[in-house]
Amino acid sequence: MTAFARVTGEKAGAELTWELRSVNHRYLEIFVRLPEELRALEPRVRERVNVRLGRGKLECVLRWRLAPQLADELELDPDRLKAVLDACREIETRSSEATSPGVMELLRWPGVVRDPEPETAPLQEFALASLEQALDELVATREREGEQTRELLSTRLDGIGQQVKKARKRLPEVQVKVRNKVQARLAELETQIDNDRVEQELVFLLQKMDVDEELDRLDGHVTETRRVLESDEPVGRRLDFLMQEFNREANTLGSKSADRETTAISVELKVLIEQMREQVQNVE
Repeated sequence: MTAFARVTGEKAGAELTWELRSVNHRYLEIFVRLPEELRALEPRVRERVNVRLGRGKLECVLRWRLAPQLADELELDPDRLKAVLDACREIETRSSEATSPGVMELLRWPGVVRDPEPETAPLQEFALASLEQALDELVATREREGEQTRELLSTRLDGIGQQVKKARKRLPEVQVKVRNKVQARLAELETQIDNDRVEQELVFLLQKMDVDEELDRLDGHVTETRRVLESDEPVGRRLDFLMQEFNREANTLGSKSADRETTAISVELKVLIEQMREQVQNVE
């Protein structure tokens, strides 16, 4: 499911920010971007995400910077500063035109001023704790979206149920219509007709057109989908399978259709099923 979470915190002289972005995907794919100082955390980050999520394409980005109070401090590297000053004196002894660098020039010299480095161990633990907070926020967002998706799927299931009732109600009328049509055609023939044989063929024809079994299965899929939607476990793959079964029955209904209205019902079922299938791609 699509979701976003952002958590910022400060610990061990550093300010950490996690950004998690989740988009729809059939399986779980995790992309992790960490600062070089915390690169060793990647396996543990993947482990934490795998525990919390089962589906989706997830981008995990961690950024860090020195805490404001440390960023304002200047820390000199004495060895580097001594080496620069010694080099300056050496140059002065060799050239009468050489001038000593000013204080600001010395401060700008690479390596003379070094950034304070926070302790890595507490920073790693804090990063993992912050990741859990970000995952909490992400999961909560996904759950809210999941509730909306469940309502949309429930509405489509209502529509499928209505179409099934409509098709079932129309079955006797379709059978009478087919019987009358065949008998009218036979009446136009100027030949002797074996009524028993005609009745046998009519029964065979009506059996081929019978869609009671398909309608029963559609009702069963509606019931099962509603049950699955109430589950607290990941149900995305089960719903994928159910959508395939829905589509199979709708196709069979269309292929057995003997009139325009039943064909229209089959088309409407396919539209509703496709709308459900698109939403199911968002479900974990």
